Amino acid sequence: MRISRGGRTLVDFSSNDALGLARHPRVIESSAAAAREYGAGATASRLVSGNHPLFAHLEARLAAHKETEAALVVGSGWLANAGTVPALIGDADLVVVDALAHASLMAGIGLSRAQVVVMRHNDVEDAARILEQRRASCGRCLVITESVFSMDGDRAPLEALASLCRTHDAWLLVDDAHGFLVSPMAAPLGRVADIVTGTLSKASGSYGGSVCGPAELIELLTSRARTLVYSTGLPPSAVAAALAAIDVALGETSFMSRPHCLAARFCRALSLAAPASHIVPLHLGDEARALELMTGLDDDGFLAVAIRPPTVPAGTSRVRLSFSAGHSDDDVDALAAAVKRRWRP
Repeated sequence: MRISRGGRTLVDFSSNDALGLARHPRVIESSAAAAREYGAGATASRLVSGNHPLFAHLEARLAAHKETEAALVVGSGWLANAGTVPALIGDADLVVVDALAHASLMAGIGLSRAQVVVMRHNDVEDAARILEQRRASCGRCLVITESVFSMDGDRAPLEALASLCRTHDAWLLVDDAHGFLVSPMAAPLGRVADIVTGTLSKASGSYGGSVCGPAELIELLTSRARTLVYSTGLPPSAVAAALAAIDVALGETSFMSRPHCLAARFCRALSLAAPASHIVPLHLGDEARALELMTGLDDDGFLAVAIRPPTVPAGTSRVRLSFSAGHSDDDVDALAAAVKRRWRP
């Protein structure tokens, strides 16, 4: 996990390539072979002539992994979220969404014109209060959260939210962008959530997005999700790369758990609380302090980007670390030593 910048080589702790698969030889070769066979681009939307055969293989693989009936591959994780939400709900319906949900989910909610109530982050009691007060007066209801939150690395209380949704006749949509392939759960997401969206640009090292769920849902989205209908299909090379990456990851479960293990190693070295995922934020609050730490770690040979408003709320600036199977133990230990010199919790 090295990058070159300004003639220097840095160890990259900001990439979302959590399994290091973007440069895996098998993934690269699969991508190149698909480009040679099918061409560089899909050339049209999937509903016109851009639906090359690899799509069906990837959708079957995604549905099997999530344990859903079907899956639909779209152009990006943003397009998956921005297209799914308004295809399912409208102005007579209700959305209950976690306060820290991704901007793409908020974009989809805005397009739906549904009534929106923001619940406190990961607060099941607040979600229950909202549903008790608002659910009866609306048509359909969608509760939206994420499996792993991108800026804090914490996990949503999915089992509790799923139970709440069953009680109030609501759908649960979970964005699995940062959990896919690196966040083992007690049960596959398809057993917990009604709808699972995600991206192929993070742990699978490629590009694209997906929606997994009941076959009826996928059939509906095929003609109702405007971000699918009016977008050119993914290039064959990206689809083939994602397929190969999933095969590599699922072929060795210890490989999938390594990013979380390295995050735990880092947190132990700094006497921090055990991480919930492979993402660890170093909270500084002030933007200038976050930038100062980023610059200092850059001097030490690490890329660790400061995250500031509007990506995170004012007063919560942090340096966000993302650990990868591509990192060595020595990489993590060296980062921990550098952070210990420059930062105090």
